[in-house]
Amino acid sequence: MTPEAVFSITSTTAMLSWLLLAVQPRAAWVQRITGLIVPLFFAAIYAAIVVARFGRGDGGFGSLAEVSALFQDPWMLLAGWIHYLAFDLLIGVWETRDATTRGVPHWMVVPCLFLTFMFGPAGWLAYQGVRTFGVRHLTNS
Repeated sequence: MTPEAVFSITSTTAMLSWLLLAVQPRAAWVQRITGLIVPLFFAAIYAAIVVARFGRGDGGFGSLAEVSALFQDPWMLLAGWIHYLAFDLLIGVWETRDATTRGVPHWMVVPCLFLTFMFGPAGWLAYQGVRTFGVRHLTNS
């Protein structure tokens, strides 16, 4: 299988997972798929790539130049992408669970989910604002 094929499979899987979180975040089966099964799938692929490829080429993590050299290998670049997909999805799952616990309306969470999917930390930051200020505003109204 090529790196491009694995990229396509993992990216499509991530997109479907995010859609499930946006549409049915409180369903137990959605939480299981998005919070356990898909991240395990991503982790297994990530681990297989890293075990097979790490140390075979140039690069490392000691400087930006080393990271750039590391990611010249398409497989290691793919591993980095899968790393992002997995952790961003786990943050999105946490956001939906936290919102349910705190009584944050789902319509306020959906934009944060989109931002987390597309821009990771910026989406988490937006959710922090929603959970802090959005809920306070709703309860004071």
